[in-house]
Formats: sequence, structure tokens, C-alpha cells
Amino acid sequence: MENVTEDTKAFLTTAKVYSGELDKVQIIDYYNTWDDYEKDLQPGRYNGPAFAAEAIDRSFPSHKDQVLILDVAAGTGFVGEELVKRNFKEIHALDPSASMLMKAKKKNVYKKFLYTYHCVVCSGGFGSGHIPSGALKEFIRITKPGGVVVVVMREEFLNIPEYGDNLETLMKQFQNEGLWMCIERSVVQKYFCEKTGVIFRYRVLHRHL
Repeated sequence: MENVTEDTKAFLTTAKVYSGELDKVQIIDYYNTWDDYEKDLQPGRYNGPAFAAEAIDRSFPSHKDQVLILDVAAGTGFVGEELVKRNFKEIHALDPSASMLMKAKKKNVYKKFLYTYHCVVCSGGFGSGHIPSGALKEFIRITKPGGVVVVVMREEFLNIPEYGDNLETLMKQFQNEGLWMCIERSVVQKYFCEKTGVIFRYRVLHRHL
């Protein structure tokens, strides 16, 4: 019963930041003051980072120490930790919350920022008031040709007003333009609590936009 209560509390806390009621400044403030973030989004409850790392592992089965990865909306470093477990070493972090990045830095899983990457990954960064669909173009721009973009998100967020049918439509548009090619679209169970998630994995063909 206690676990159910804790899951419900964590779910409601997370729901507020994805509610669409906060502007971008308020969202950053929310993350900066979210003291129980790591407890609320602990593995087993929030499995997006593990799903993201597994998708990257499938994309780069060898020479992992040479794969340069950018973690967008890195938070406190959950994806970075999962990648290190799978022997990836060159991982960089990007997040608008200074407080989150300070916590991530202490884990010693991220390196400094560069300009182009073998892989760009984002787990949990898409939702109301968060990353806009147009950011996908920037993901492609900073990924080397032949590299991979991995986006893992709650499936129901594909239908929020901010995205509507725009997010996947844009993904398909970029594919039609020859910028990238879809190599995976899969739905996973228990992405966060009982919510299903979706994994998008794209191979970048041409990054000069």
C-alpha cells in the first residue's frame, strides 16, 4: 500500500510540470526546486532512461568508448548513468535547470560540450511546456551523418495540443526530405508508473540544414 501511495505522489508531482499550466520560466524554477526529483523518478518507476540507453546500445554495439553522445534535458543524469553501465564514456549533458545539472555533474558521467555528436538522446524532454517539436531539426543539425537520434517519451504526449499530429508529422517530413531515416518506433510498457512510452530511433543521413 505504501508503494502505491508513493507512486501516486510521484505521478502527481510530475503531472504538474507537464500540465501545460506553467510557462517556461516557471518550469525551470519547478525543476530547480524539485528536491525529491531522484526519489520521485527512481528506476522502476521512471524507466525512460533505461529504455533510451538500450536503444542507443542497439545502435552502437561496438567501439562504445568512441561514441560521442549528447543527452538533451539531462536532468540529474539518469540517462548518463544508464549509458555508463553499458560502457559508453563520451557523454555530454544539456539542461536549462542549473540545479539539475549541478547534481548531474557530481555523478561524473558527463564530459564537456562539443558541437556535433554520434548520438543525441532525449528521455522525458517532450511534453507540455517542454521541448518544442521544432527542436528536432536542431537535433539533426548537431548529429553527425550516420549518427542516431533517440527520443523516448510518454506515448499520450504525442496528442497534446502543443504537438497534436505535428510531432510525428515533422519526423516523417524530415525523412521525406532525406535528413534522417526511421529505424525504430516502438511502444514500451511502464515507461513511467503505469503509463506507456514510445521510443523513436532515427539514423541521420544529412545534417546540413
